[in-house]
Amino acid sequence: MTNFRIGSGFDVHQLQEGEELILGGVKIPHTKGTVAHSDGDVLIHAICDALLGALALGDIGKHFPDTSAQYKGIDSTILLKKCCQLIAEKGYQISNLDTTLVLEKPKIKDHVPQMCQTLANVMNIATDAVSIKATTNEKMGFIGRQEGVVAYASVLVYKPE
Repeated sequence: MTNFRIGSGFDVHQLQEGEELILGGVKIPHTKGTVAHSDGDVLIHAICDALLGALALGDIGKHFPDTSAQYKGIDSTILLKKCCQLIAEKGYQISNLDTTLVLEKPKIKDHVPQMCQTLANVMNIATDAVSIKATTNEKMGFIGRQEGVVAYASVLVYKPE
């Protein structure tokens, strides 16, 4: 019998002028970017939490604390690769990933194919196993005021027989 596990992740970052906006490992041109200890890739951080959660390995802060100089400004694809290695060490493989970004601007639809390709390459899965959706918050709350960005992620992992 194959052993399946599901994980979910959530992350939020403040947006500020003069910062870079990196989502799914792709730099997105915009006037605002994320405020963070690392590169602030809210999407990858949610994916990391989903992967870690699927195997009850804690959260991203446990593995990559924002108090550590080692992770200051780090490319989040490196963190994702390390999370994937932890999954593999437990004998699991990633089946698929489903994510949602919530932000008013910029529109990311033109960047989604590159984001999917980048994530698939880092996670060593097929691009059709990576889903990235985006929505707005209908101009309500901190997201609507373009003060922040939120990401949700769900992942299915399995241990082959």
